[in-house]
Amino acid sequence: MRVAGAREGGDQQLVTNGVTRSAWRRLAPRASNWHRYYQGALVGVDMFAVLLASVIAVNLTPTPHAGFDTDGQLHFFYLTVWLLLPAAWLLTVWGTGSYDRRYFGMGNEEFKRVIRASMFMLAFVSFAALTFKADVSRVTVAVILLAAACLIMAFRLGARYGLHRMRVAGRGVQRVLLIGAYPEALEVYRTVRRAPAAGLVPVGIYVTEGASSVRNLDTPVPVFAGTDVVTCAEQLEADTLAVCGSASADAADLRRLAWQLEGTGRDLVVAPQLTDIAGPRVHIRPVEGLPLLYVEEPKISGVGWLIKNILDISSSVIGLALLSPLFLAVAIAIKTDSPGPVFFRQNRVGRDGETFSCWKFRTMYIDAEERQAALMMHNETDGLLFKMKDDPRITNVGKWLRRTSIDEFPQLVNVVRGEMSLVGPRPLPAENGDFLGDVRRRLLVRPGITGLWQVSGRSDLSWDDAVRLDLYYVDNWSLATDLQILFRTVAVVLRRKGAY
Repeated sequence: MRVAGAREGGDQQLVTNGVTRSAWRRLAPRASNWHRYYQGALVGVDMFAVLLASVIAVNLTPTPHAGFDTDGQLHFFYLTVWLLLPAAWLLTVWGTGSYDRRYFGMGNEEFKRVIRASMFMLAFVSFAALTFKADVSRVTVAVILLAAACLIMAFRLGARYGLHRMRVAGRGVQRVLLIGAYPEALEVYRTVRRAPAAGLVPVGIYVTEGASSVRNLDTPVPVFAGTDVVTCAEQLEADTLAVCGSASADAADLRRLAWQLEGTGRDLVVAPQLTDIAGPRVHIRPVEGLPLLYVEEPKISGVGWLIKNILDISSSVIGLALLSPLFLAVAIAIKTDSPGPVFFRQNRVGRDGETFSCWKFRTMYIDAEERQAALMMHNETDGLLFKMKDDPRITNVGKWLRRTSIDEFPQLVNVVRGEMSLVGPRPLPAENGDFLGDVRRRLLVRPGITGLWQVSGRSDLSWDDAVRLDLYYVDNWSLATDLQILFRTVAVVLRRKGAY
């Protein structure tokens, strides 16, 4: 890539050499400042959460002011509850980096830092009470700390949802200039466009090699080559420069580009060719100035996996007990609507390639299997599945069951029997083949009632995207990912998007 210290055909710029020339330079405004408004909103949200926690503790806990003999002690208690603790919370949340703009909108790091702040506050309050021998209600203090942590997390989830809505509407985004060979830059373009919630909007591609082969192509964004890359970013009003793939291999050019971006308010990120690997598996360990990128093996075992199994079985038993009246009502509706059994059982492939009978409420007429061959020309998906938005084989009750996803509820029986999990790749029909190649890696874990595929688009996704998401889940599984998918499943079911 070409980096220069002067603007071509214009006023000269000072050449930076990697050293900030003034301490005030660090306060230079960023090219994009949307995060400042969001940070301010988060400060207000966190303060409201902490004050609400104080209200809950003072009004709902028994005699929080017990033990205070004088008005001065009581006044100091309320000063602590209403002023000192909220201020300490905000300082702690800020100190743990929970207002870092890099974590807004995506991933779990923002919430991990809030939890870290909660642990610090617990230790700090305990230490202060022991040091000053404060005679305070332990119940009140515990309620304040627990309620504050829970409310901050809940309100931040709401703030994140609002940020996602803004980004879908084109606000609160980062304008990204992709740098590298065109195929590598195009792959990064497609990846970030699949996640609008990340707020990364490519506005151009700066080609570092093979520019002549791109001239006659219909590119999704403007393509540039042969000019100063920083000048190009200024013209496009890009606030982020992403170096893609092999373009990051030239350490000298990458270092000079980082120097030149100092003081411009623009971010420099590196998008390596290593894709579909989550952050917890990637660690950077510097050796004599050389950043080594370590990729850990997937961990589908340990305490987290044991907790997952316990939650699967216990939640399914409770769910079956609570949903039994609904099951009875659905069974009556199915029998009234069309002749045939209430349940539909089909052989599916589970963990390690073992087959099992997957339970569902019957949503089709009893001759659906025989009629599928005549409808193959109307298949609206690719890969191993058959999908039609207006499938004539689906009964009237079946359409409602599919829109609400109630037809999947009987698979709780499969979870109790250890054949499925609440979260995992969807089980595929056994007659669809041997699942060779990458697809077979899905069989390393038990299939699930819901999964990353379902919360990311369901039937609207292509087969390749579905496989990619399932493989991402297998390779990057964590208990936090399962909980996140379960929460997202509720929203997806309510929106009924991709359900047919």
